[in-house]
Amino acid sequence: MPKYSRLFRRFLISYIVILIIPSIAGYMSYRTSITVTQSISIENNVTQLQKSQEILERRMAEVESFTRQLALNQDLSVLLNEKLVDDKANVYGVWKITRDIKAYSQTNDFLKQFYIYLRNFNVVMTPGNAYFRPEHYYQTSHYSNLSLDEWEKTVLEKTHRSEIMPLSPFVKNGIQTSVITFMQSLPLDSFSDSSPATVVTIIDEQTINSVLSGLREPNGGWTYISDAEGRTISLQGISQQGIDQLSADSRFDKGKISQFYEDDLVIRIQSKSTGWVYSTGVPRHVLMENANKIKYITWSVTGVALLIGLFVGFMLSYRNAAPINRLLSVMKEQFGKEATTERNEYDFLQGNISSIITNNKRLESELNRQLPLIRDTFYKRLIAGEFQSKDEWISAAAQADIGLNMNAGYTGILQINGYSGMESVEILNELNAARLILKQILMDLGSNLHVHMTDLGSDRIVTLFTSGEKDESKEVAKEDIEQLVANLANLAFTDYRITITATLSDPFSSVMEISRSYEQARQALEYAVYMNRKGIVWYSDTRVESNTYYYPIDVELRLISTIRAGDVDEAERIVKSMIEQNTENRELSVEMKHQFIGEVKGTLLKLLDQKALMESPMFEKIKNRIISIGATEAIELISREINEIISAMCGLITSKKNDAHIKTVKQINEYIAEKYSDPDLNLYRIAEIVERPEKYISQLFKEVTGTNLSDHLEKVRMDHAATLLKRNQFNVDEIASQVGYNSSHSFRRAFKRVMGISPSSFRQSPAE
Repeated sequence: MPKYSRLFRRFLISYIVILIIPSIAGYMSYRTSITVTQSISIENNVTQLQKSQEILERRMAEVESFTRQLALNQDLSVLLNEKLVDDKANVYGVWKITRDIKAYSQTNDFLKQFYIYLRNFNVVMTPGNAYFRPEHYYQTSHYSNLSLDEWEKTVLEKTHRSEIMPLSPFVKNGIQTSVITFMQSLPLDSFSDSSPATVVTIIDEQTINSVLSGLREPNGGWTYISDAEGRTISLQGISQQGIDQLSADSRFDKGKISQFYEDDLVIRIQSKSTGWVYSTGVPRHVLMENANKIKYITWSVTGVALLIGLFVGFMLSYRNAAPINRLLSVMKEQFGKEATTERNEYDFLQGNISSIITNNKRLESELNRQLPLIRDTFYKRLIAGEFQSKDEWISAAAQADIGLNMNAGYTGILQINGYSGMESVEILNELNAARLILKQILMDLGSNLHVHMTDLGSDRIVTLFTSGEKDESKEVAKEDIEQLVANLANLAFTDYRITITATLSDPFSSVMEISRSYEQARQALEYAVYMNRKGIVWYSDTRVESNTYYYPIDVELRLISTIRAGDVDEAERIVKSMIEQNTENRELSVEMKHQFIGEVKGTLLKLLDQKALMESPMFEKIKNRIISIGATEAIELISREINEIISAMCGLITSKKNDAHIKTVKQINEYIAEKYSDPDLNLYRIAEIVERPEKYISQLFKEVTGTNLSDHLEKVRMDHAATLLKRNQFNVDEIASQVGYNSSHSFRRAFKRVMGISPSSFRQSPAE
């Protein structure tokens, strides 16, 4: 918890008030120390003002440096020189720049609000957004004293060379504030009346005031900054009228650094580099309080009582304010919001918690509304065979909120009979109603089966019949499906005069075989239509012509992707399914058999272009084994040989992947060991070094080491911190900086979480 947070101060002030009474006894000694204390206070305030000046000038230099970095940005330079093509801007280039500059606004509070105006595209780019018409940006953010035309002429279209617009009223998203504006044209050597681009950085007065916050006393101090021409840059604690009155008063000597004016000590210094004038006013009574503080620190009974009272008040204030501040900190970290001065902490918490609950309910409602569409899309991808791996369909099933128990089952197609034409709206509406009725009847019938349904055109429904038991290994009985479909057909005809033809596939034994199973049901439906058969038609009851072999392109692609993934079991299952299709359900001629085996050999030869296989000493051996597969041999021997070749190929691919994974993890560990002290070291930086996606390296590191990457980075930092703590050469704040933490508070929390003890306690503990 920040020691001087608003809540903490409120509690502490209450306890300090109680301690004021004993301080009356030391009042007389206070009078004798006024002169010394006053001079010390003046010196301290001058020093503090100078430090604030240095900080502010450094921050403004960062803003100017930022514009110079943009001037060197190659992508931006390319955009500056591009022209509209068919009256269209380079949308991708603009989007990329908005994404790239987003990091600046997240790391520097002086760069929270800036935009880049490109004259050639007439677009205003902000971090994460682009306004292809400047007036759209003007509607959300604009100067109160500038119209749209004035803003475009004085800011966007004019050439600027490190120009600063003084404090001006500004409206952003309907909120009134005051800002200063830093403007720089691009490229930097632009000297004409107009330039290709303009970078405009808008710095809120509150941001500048935060740099000067230490100068303002809590009971009446003020600060004022003006540029070399006397225009206001920052103003807090005093009105512009008060400043004008001070400057016009002949009693006020502008050449002095410090002087008393009325009831204030006024300190005034001028920057040699920028010409800016920094002024601060410290009320006279504040200087007197400082004198009191000095006199209070004595070894008298009053001093001891005050110290004890202050300590107790401090502890009680901390104890009372800590829980609320921790909650505030969590809210601000998670949502990036800050409590404003107009709202107290309790209103801030109440508003955000209410917003979280409301948004959560709204999101839940929207997800539930979209769920049927997501499920329907999932089923269509499933029967089309678009899932290339088990992990892919599991992820898609979770997204669709489908509790899949599909390790075994049958695929069926229900066709609504009696509709020869489907062009009219009336027929399509009637078919839509019929499909809904059939689905509802299936759900109402209930059984020990799970039935998954999706529409196929206007007059067909695809159904997946799987076991309704928790035991996935339990097979689905054909009798149960026939009974269910027969009941469906009977009820549909009796109650609604709807007649259907149902075709059913052979059983599938895994999700990856559902597309094959669907193809069987489709073939059975074609057979039923051709033979004019009604009722229930099983694929096994149809006679498949044997003039072609079964090896569709989607099966070949799934086999290739499975072997490339190193999944031996799934690849062997695909081969087994293919051979069963061509031997049990077809009677291939010798020529067709030879062509089928040749196609499979061709698929295996395609896979040899994998780098893991080409670099292996087994390459030639595997290649020769593929070529030597004889189409005249028994199909069982051919199947066994193909499976052995697939097993060898998957083994080599998996081994190569494991070696590459270990090498990548080693590279990550070495980079972390080298750069752990960098506060900006994060997953994005590491991903750039190893040239892999962030999600990929995060999962890879977890799989190889069993530890999250972020936890490993934190552990490395804490181990180095522990070593530095035992050396007693640096304080905790310095150690926090050396191990990559900008905040000592964050470092203390992380150290206690990892080591189980605070840094101070760890330093005092005996060495093991």
